[in-house]
Amino acid sequence: MLLHDTTLIYGRYLRQSLRSRFALLFGVLTPLLYLLFFGPLLTELPLGGQGSSWQVLVPGLLLQLGLFGALFAGFAVIIEKGQGVVERMRVTPISRLALLLGRALRDATVFVFQAVLLVLAALGMGLRAPLAGVLIGFAFVALLTLSLASVSYALGMKVRTPQEFGPLINAVSMPSMLLSGLMLPMTLAPAWLDVLSHFVPFRYLVDAVRDAYVGHYTTPHMLYGTLVALGFTALSVTVGTRVFRTAGA
Repeated sequence: MLLHDTTLIYGRYLRQSLRSRFALLFGVLTPLLYLLFFGPLLTELPLGGQGSSWQVLVPGLLLQLGLFGALFAGFAVIIEKGQGVVERMRVTPISRLALLLGRALRDATVFVFQAVLLVLAALGMGLRAPLAGVLIGFAFVALLTLSLASVSYALGMKVRTPQEFGPLINAVSMPSMLLSGLMLPMTLAPAWLDVLSHFVPFRYLVDAVRDAYVGHYTTPHMLYGTLVALGFTALSVTVGTRVFRTAGA
């Protein structure tokens, strides 16, 4: 029943996304602008990592796509609460886990699709990376989206208005972007900033995908990134399910 319920919710929200093709493509615009206008500035700079500048920048942009997109997913559930959609769903026998997973898996599908578009554009600009590394990058985008969307939906169930939700998300997303090394490796930072960045879980994901893009699949970065991604996803889905079960009940 969980699989059936999740598929039902997933299909409902995926159809909504497919009806809004403009929004589907517009979501990749910000990382694409970074790729076009920021990427060429790095081509001649020593970035302190292995591989080309594109193998440093593109993994960060992929995870930036998941970070910012998924964190703001909770706006939709705030609107649905106001329209009574959430309460109508919760009085049905559908699993509360399915109510969360269906939404979050839709988000993961959308952002992986946008990640594919971003990588195709990067290939045209000079990115060269092994196919396995690219696929690993997509897997990390999916896990990051699944976890952060679950957190965002849980927060959206707790707050009352978008005006409360937006500042909370901005307070999380901006420090996470700056301290995870999305744009540039944290090895370029001063020692104190590099140490501080290790307390941000997204840094481990960024380091893992950058290793994958240069063909290194058995490094400590890959191990730590995988463990953090899986652990954070399990924790986020568990918390999100609990909130969907109890919030407003």
